[in-house]
Amino acid sequence: MSLKVYALGLVALVALGGCRESRRVHLVEHVEAAPSGTPYIPPQCYTKTQDETGRVHNPCFTCHADSAPPNYVADGSLQLAYEFAPPSRVNPWTNLFVDRTAAVAEISDEWITNYVRQDNYRTVARGTAVGWRPDIAFQFDDDGFDRAADGQPTGWRAYAYYPLPGSFWPTNGSFGDALIRLPAAFREHRDGRFDRGVYTVNLAILEALIARHDVPIAPSDEGALGQDLDGDGTLGEARVVRYRWKPGGGGMAWVGRAAVLQGEGSVHLAAGLFPEGTEFAHSLRYLDVENGRVRMAPRMKELRYMVKRRWMTYGEFEQQAAAEASEKTQSPHKTRAMVADGEGGIGSGAGWRLQGFIEDAGGALRTQTVEEHAFCIGCHSGIGVTDDSVISFGRKLPAASFQRGWFHPTQRGLEGLHEPTRADGRGEYTSYLEWNGAGDELRANDEVLTRFFDGNGQLEPAMAARASSDVSVLLLPSSARALRLDKAYRVIVHEQSFARGRDATVAPALHVHRALPEGDPPTGIAEARLDRRRTARAGK
Repeated sequence: MSLKVYALGLVALVALGGCRESRRVHLVEHVEAAPSGTPYIPPQCYTKTQDETGRVHNPCFTCHADSAPPNYVADGSLQLAYEFAPPSRVNPWTNLFVDRTAAVAEISDEWITNYVRQDNYRTVARGTAVGWRPDIAFQFDDDGFDRAADGQPTGWRAYAYYPLPGSFWPTNGSFGDALIRLPAAFREHRDGRFDRGVYTVNLAILEALIARHDVPIAPSDEGALGQDLDGDGTLGEARVVRYRWKPGGGGMAWVGRAAVLQGEGSVHLAAGLFPEGTEFAHSLRYLDVENGRVRMAPRMKELRYMVKRRWMTYGEFEQQAAAEASEKTQSPHKTRAMVADGEGGIGSGAGWRLQGFIEDAGGALRTQTVEEHAFCIGCHSGIGVTDDSVISFGRKLPAASFQRGWFHPTQRGLEGLHEPTRADGRGEYTSYLEWNGAGDELRANDEVLTRFFDGNGQLEPAMAARASSDVSVLLLPSSARALRLDKAYRVIVHEQSFARGRDATVAPALHVHRALPEGDPPTGIAEARLDRRRTARAGK
């Protein structure tokens, strides 16, 4: 079957309301019929930020924020207007407007509970000729390291992170995890032997570079590692990786064989960037209810993967951002070429390749189509909240947390975890509730509305205080809601209608635009919230 190039129109790489058309693409796919719609614009972008009373809701600040170089997007102003080009003004996510009440009622609690407890990862299609062949064992030790059946390390390490406010909260339908794997050189001693201590320190160095602050570590022999980790000028015992990277290089270095390659110029290091070859995996799962408690289910809705194929410098990122801004002004309807295929995934345009698996009608994981892959780009390129196209790693739990934040959700729940803190000192989750006036972008989570807001739509101080000290009070739904959302998503799986939307909604969305008027209509938000949350200082 021949390759074909399809113009999908002007598409936005942004994740919430008040969105901009920043990148345009053509896609190459192994199919005969052209994809339809604009899959790069997430459904949340079409949120009505003003309700029928004139009240303004701002869920947009979570993604559109001030960015730190080498992310030169700095798109906080997009909170103020819907900047959509003509081809994308009609909302393609028509699943949002479907009433699934009757279909959900036909599915019993017993059936859906049995369904979500079936592990479909073990039968994921691994026969793809190109791209990633899933190789995670999902057997984690007390430091979050994954081990194969024979006890050998797979290189993957799980880390816990604060879910981005809104759709990513479990109360809105899905539990997610995150794993990272650095290339072999980062896991090895200078002589090429696997060295878990070297790998642990390199991951701590990376955490410091992305979070841009010091990271406590277990006592480490700097002499054996050959690096002054704590920056005290001597090679002694380090208990912290001191963040001291300087623009243009210097101040920090990798350890082990990665340090050798860095010295040769074949491996790089810079603040805000992951080294070439970095891999991420992320499973999105159903909600399970066990003894009245909501937890991550064994069954995966999706399995997502990213790999960094190419190193880009600060200068290249800055030039790219400037070129895209100029193109938008001079040629607002021009499209940009991007190559993708159903097996190998899709390129981000920023050095990464993304690949995903999703359930087929029977519940087995299959490779995604090109249009389904395109959906991933909306959150992983062209928005201010990301660090080198990644959201979760910059939101990793701090070292004061359980297992220093290196654990899988199956090892510990959300109970007792403090909310993250924004750069302005405010709690991020309670600020989201206050500024959005709801627990999700669509303002469809009636449970959060009932529990956290009074009859006038104002945030209840007592409930806000509870959520601030224990995020599980907010992030976990009731057992009844968890099963209801599982059923709603299962209906979409049976239909295989992902191209029309993946949100687990039961009733039609009431606060979403079906179409936007011409021009760049204002959102009604008078002041953009620009203080980006750089690190989670609070937590247990």
